[in-house]
Amino acid sequence: MAGKVFLVGAGPGDARLITVKGWETIGKADAVVYDRLASPRLLKLMKPGAVKIYVGKRPDRHTMKQEEINQLLVDLALEGKVVVRLKGGDPTIFGRVGEEAELLHKNGIPFEIVPGVTAAISVPAYAGIPVTHRDYASSISIITGHESPDKLDRSIHWDKVTNATGTLVFMMGVAKIGYISEQLIRHGRPASTPVALVRWGTRAEQDTITGTLEDIEAKVIAANFQPPAVIVVGDVVNQREQLKWAEAMPLFGKRILVTRARSQASELVNRIEELGGEPYEFPVIETVMPSSESAKRSVKDALHALNTFDWVFFTSVNGVEFFFRHLENEGKDIRSLHQARIAAVGPSTAEALRKHGIAPEVVKGPFQAEGMLEAFESELKAGQNVLIPHGDLARSWLPEQMRERGLNVTEAIIYDTILAGEEDDELLKLLEEGGIHAVTFTSSSTVKNFFKMLERMGVQDPLPLLQGIEVACIGPVTAQTAEAAGLKVTLMAEEATMTSLIDVLCEWKRADHGSAVQTSVDQLHR
Repeated sequence: MAGKVFLVGAGPGDARLITVKGWETIGKADAVVYDRLASPRLLKLMKPGAVKIYVGKRPDRHTMKQEEINQLLVDLALEGKVVVRLKGGDPTIFGRVGEEAELLHKNGIPFEIVPGVTAAISVPAYAGIPVTHRDYASSISIITGHESPDKLDRSIHWDKVTNATGTLVFMMGVAKIGYISEQLIRHGRPASTPVALVRWGTRAEQDTITGTLEDIEAKVIAANFQPPAVIVVGDVVNQREQLKWAEAMPLFGKRILVTRARSQASELVNRIEELGGEPYEFPVIETVMPSSESAKRSVKDALHALNTFDWVFFTSVNGVEFFFRHLENEGKDIRSLHQARIAAVGPSTAEALRKHGIAPEVVKGPFQAEGMLEAFESELKAGQNVLIPHGDLARSWLPEQMRERGLNVTEAIIYDTILAGEEDDELLKLLEEGGIHAVTFTSSSTVKNFFKMLERMGVQDPLPLLQGIEVACIGPVTAQTAEAAGLKVTLMAEEATMTSLIDVLCEWKRADHGSAVQTSVDQLHR
């Protein structure tokens, strides 16, 4: 029985600009056939076991001919697969969706066309150019520019197109910009007509160049402005100086690698997006219930003795979440903690406890083990019973310090941190091409596992691949681990929080790698 094919518009580049329906189809696909203009982040929506097939076209060569792509969709569907053909922008605007759908129809294969946000409108919008404006243009033409001059002359009636609408949008055509300008002037557009070219619009690489029909070719050549780009011709281009909103955002133009576990990465990812950056998720750790019998037994013993503890110290959000998962498994609840004072290492950990109905005492100093001991040392008394639930990779510093002070410390390993298993060829390509501008590390385990994942993907010596990339760490312990691995830490959060990490990333962008950002990093070496 034949499967089904969804011909999906992926939008202009920013993964969030795909439609809800397009997003849903990727998640249920058995195979995703994609091209160069689709955001790599969208491929992370694929279900386990689904196949991804790259058929994109590059300026210097064709990876697969269109006829072969058409047949590939048929063959996959005939195998009974649900197939998503993921295309940049909208599939019906110079996306050759008609050819793909026609062959599917001929072979009796059901299909759906899922419209996308077209680059013809969205890319100019991200450059601050509305393609229509009450005072300047009430109509728009979308024209192919990705042809040789003789083909352009056959497909475009210059005498009619030139003045048919207020705004002309040419899809692609960077290499033909001189010829396009020449034809528009010859057929009646003033040489002073404003022109803009927007390259890789809505992505971290977004770049815009403006001029007039008379001088735009010279500017493109001088700037070595490369495709892919959308060309906008018309008075609406003049709106750019007032409306270029995207470029004014704090993290515009920065693609930031997020290595945190996927279950915890949402806060950092969302903030990067809100501030105009482009997060790239590459989770290198995963937290799971403990696997060893000794760890399971220690957790069970600790939970059944909760009413004997004077203190419970939570040092991470993971510690909170797994503690309550174990508590539920043992059929217990927060009433068991009625005798203990409960402390949280920082605001995120405290907030996680509040969600479970506990108002903890919060460390106000450094949000790490050292700060926790400093905050409560005067109240810790020899002979008191202390419970520290933590992961298998937690530092031993805090329990050791407490034991030295005569406290009875019980450690419970309530979760294991393991290496995430997803390899990512797209990330390697970005690293090789300089497409990652900063990498964030939120724990020592993310540093160690990041290197392990690169090695698993065949990178024998990861350090050269990371040259020129800003390394941002959430605190000094993580930074020391990164430097021990050979990385140069250039950004460090003032406090061990996501908010502080975002702040230092924004400061880096503002300071353009200046001395203001270096201050926190220098503290490492004092």
